[in-house]
Amino acid sequence: MDQINFVKNPIISLGADHGAFELREALLAYFKSQNIEVIDHGTLTKSSVDYPDYAAKVATDVQSGAADFGVLCCTTGIGMSISANKFAGIRAALVHFDEEAQLTRRHNNTNVLCFGQLYTTPHMACRMVDLFLTAEFEGGRHQRRVDKMSALESQSSPVKSCCS
Repeated sequence: MDQINFVKNPIISLGADHGAFELREALLAYFKSQNIEVIDHGTLTKSSVDYPDYAAKVATDVQSGAADFGVLCCTTGIGMSISANKFAGIRAALVHFDEEAQLTRRHNNTNVLCFGQLYTTPHMACRMVDLFLTAEFEGGRHQRRVDKMSALESQSSPVKSCCS
Protein backbone atom coordinates (compact mmCIF):
# COMPACT_ATOMS: atom_id res chain seq x y z
CA MET A 1 0.00 0.00 0.00
CA ASP A 2 1.05 3.60 -0.53
CA GLN A 3 2.21 5.82 2.30
CA ILE A 4 -0.86 7.35 3.96
CA ASN A 5 -1.09 10.96 5.14
CA PHE A 6 -2.57 10.73 8.60
CA VAL A 7 -4.17 13.58 10.51
CA LYS A 8 -1.04 13.43 12.70
CA ASN A 9 1.67 10.88 13.34
CA PRO A 10 -0.24 8.63 15.70
CA ILE A 11 1.10 6.30 18.34
CA ILE A 12 -0.85 3.05 18.25
CA SER A 13 -1.17 0.56 21.09
CA LEU A 14 -1.72 -2.90 19.61
CA GLY A 15 -2.96 -6.04 21.30
CA ALA A 16 -4.41 -9.39 20.30
CA ASP A 17 -5.11 -12.77 21.74
CA HIS A 18 -4.22 -16.14 20.21
CA GLY A 19 -7.38 -16.07 18.07
CA ALA A 20 -6.03 -13.14 16.08
CA PHE A 21 -2.31 -13.78 16.18
CA GLU A 22 -1.97 -13.67 12.38
CA LEU A 23 -4.03 -10.48 12.05
CA ARG A 24 -1.91 -8.76 14.70
CA GLU A 25 1.26 -9.81 12.90
CA ALA A 26 -0.06 -8.34 9.63
CA LEU A 27 -1.13 -5.09 11.31
CA LEU A 28 2.22 -4.76 13.07
CA ALA A 29 4.07 -5.16 9.77
CA TYR A 30 1.74 -2.64 8.14
CA PHE A 31 2.22 -0.05 10.90
CA LYS A 32 5.97 -0.41 10.56
CA SER A 33 5.74 0.02 6.76
CA GLN A 34 3.82 3.26 7.35
CA ASN A 35 6.34 4.49 9.95
CA ILE A 36 3.66 4.47 12.63
CA GLU A 37 4.99 4.13 16.16
CA VAL A 38 3.53 1.05 17.84
CA ILE A 39 3.36 -0.09 21.43
CA ASP A 40 3.06 -3.82 20.84
CA HIS A 41 1.49 -5.84 23.63
CA GLY A 42 1.40 -9.10 21.67
CA THR A 43 0.43 -11.86 22.06
CA LEU A 44 3.64 -13.25 20.68
CA THR A 45 2.52 -16.85 20.20
CA LYS A 46 -0.58 -18.86 19.28
CA SER A 47 -0.80 -20.27 22.81
CA SER A 48 -4.11 -19.63 24.53
CA VAL A 49 -4.31 -16.33 26.44
CA ASP A 50 -7.13 -14.24 27.89
CA TYR A 51 -8.29 -11.32 25.74
CA PRO A 52 -9.27 -9.05 28.67
CA ASP A 53 -5.59 -8.87 29.65
CA TYR A 54 -4.65 -7.43 26.26
CA ALA A 55 -7.64 -5.11 26.15
CA ALA A 56 -6.59 -3.75 29.54
CA LYS A 57 -3.04 -3.02 28.36
CA VAL A 58 -4.20 -1.19 25.24
CA ALA A 59 -6.98 0.71 27.04
CA THR A 60 -4.53 1.81 29.73
CA ASP A 61 -2.12 3.13 27.09
CA VAL A 62 -4.89 5.17 25.47
CA GLN A 63 -6.26 6.37 28.84
CA SER A 64 -2.84 7.54 30.00
CA GLY A 65 -1.96 9.25 26.72
CA ALA A 66 0.94 6.90 26.04
CA ALA A 67 -0.90 6.05 22.80
CA ASP A 68 -3.25 8.13 20.67
CA PHE A 69 -5.30 5.14 19.57
CA GLY A 70 -5.60 1.45 20.22
CA VAL A 71 -6.16 -1.51 17.94
CA LEU A 72 -7.39 -4.78 19.41
CA CYS A 73 -7.95 -8.11 17.69
CA CYS A 74 -9.45 -11.41 18.78
CA THR A 75 -11.39 -14.15 17.03
CA THR A 76 -14.59 -12.09 16.66
CA GLY A 77 -13.55 -8.71 18.10
CA ILE A 78 -16.51 -8.81 20.47
CA GLY A 79 -14.67 -9.76 23.65
CA MET A 80 -11.98 -7.16 23.05
CA SER A 81 -14.51 -4.38 22.44
CA ILE A 82 -16.54 -5.28 25.53
CA SER A 83 -13.41 -5.44 27.69
CA ALA A 84 -11.91 -2.19 26.41
CA ASN A 85 -15.18 -0.33 26.90
CA LYS A 86 -15.02 -1.08 30.65
CA PHE A 87 -12.31 1.59 30.94
CA ALA A 88 -13.29 5.21 31.52
CA GLY A 89 -12.66 7.37 28.48
CA ILE A 90 -12.35 4.45 26.11
CA ARG A 91 -14.67 4.31 23.14
CA ALA A 92 -13.90 1.01 21.44
CA ALA A 93 -15.72 0.00 18.29
CA LEU A 94 -15.82 -3.34 16.52
CA VAL A 95 -15.83 -2.67 12.79
CA HIS A 96 -16.33 -4.87 9.74
CA PHE A 97 -16.72 -2.35 6.92
CA ASP A 98 -14.88 0.71 5.64
CA GLU A 99 -17.74 3.10 6.34
CA GLU A 100 -17.97 1.91 9.95
CA ALA A 101 -14.26 2.63 10.46
CA GLN A 102 -14.68 6.19 9.18
CA LEU A 103 -17.99 6.96 10.88
CA THR A 104 -16.99 5.62 14.27
CA ARG A 105 -14.11 8.10 14.29
CA ARG A 106 -16.04 11.00 12.76
CA HIS A 107 -19.21 10.61 14.83
CA ASN A 108 -18.20 8.78 18.03
CA ASN A 109 -14.62 9.99 18.50
CA THR A 110 -13.64 6.36 18.89
CA ASN A 111 -10.15 5.82 20.24
CA VAL A 112 -9.87 2.01 20.04
CA LEU A 113 -10.58 0.05 16.88
CA CYS A 114 -11.44 -3.66 17.22
CA PHE A 115 -11.27 -6.42 14.63
CA GLY A 116 -12.24 -10.07 14.51
CA GLN A 117 -9.80 -12.26 12.61
CA LEU A 118 -12.63 -14.63 11.74
CA TYR A 119 -14.31 -11.91 9.65
CA THR A 120 -11.50 -9.50 8.73
CA THR A 121 -8.62 -10.16 6.36
CA PRO A 122 -5.30 -8.37 6.90
CA HIS A 123 -5.94 -6.29 3.78
CA MET A 124 -9.36 -5.23 5.06
CA ALA A 125 -7.99 -4.37 8.50
CA CYS A 126 -5.16 -2.24 7.08
CA ARG A 127 -7.58 -0.38 4.83
CA MET A 128 -9.98 0.25 7.72
CA VAL A 129 -7.12 1.46 9.94
CA ASP A 130 -6.15 3.93 7.21
CA LEU A 131 -9.70 5.22 6.95
CA PHE A 132 -9.97 5.47 10.73
CA LEU A 133 -6.66 7.30 11.16
CA THR A 134 -7.33 9.78 8.36
CA ALA A 135 -10.83 10.61 9.62
CA GLU A 136 -11.31 13.48 12.03
CA PHE A 137 -13.91 13.80 14.75
CA GLU A 138 -16.59 16.19 13.49
CA GLY A 139 -17.63 17.60 16.88
CA GLY A 140 -20.83 19.67 16.82
CA ARG A 141 -23.90 17.56 17.48
CA HIS A 142 -21.64 14.52 17.77
CA GLN A 143 -19.75 16.11 20.68
CA ARG A 144 -23.02 16.38 22.61
CA ARG A 145 -23.57 12.66 22.13
CA VAL A 146 -20.01 11.73 23.08
CA ASP A 147 -20.42 13.83 26.23
CA LYS A 148 -23.57 11.88 27.08
CA MET A 149 -21.72 8.59 26.58
CA SER A 150 -18.95 9.81 28.87
CA ALA A 151 -21.49 10.80 31.53
CA LEU A 152 -22.81 7.23 31.53
CA GLU A 153 -19.41 5.97 32.73
CA SER A 154 -20.09 7.26 36.24
CA GLN A 155 -23.46 5.55 36.53
CA SER A 156 -24.11 1.98 37.58
CA SER A 157 -27.64 1.89 36.21
CA PRO A 158 -29.34 3.43 33.17
CA VAL A 159 -30.65 6.98 33.35
CA LYS A 160 -34.44 6.89 33.37
CA SER A 161 -34.72 10.00 31.22
CA CYS A 162 -32.54 8.63 28.42
CA CYS A 163 -35.11 6.15 27.19
CA SER A 164 -38.44 7.81 27.88
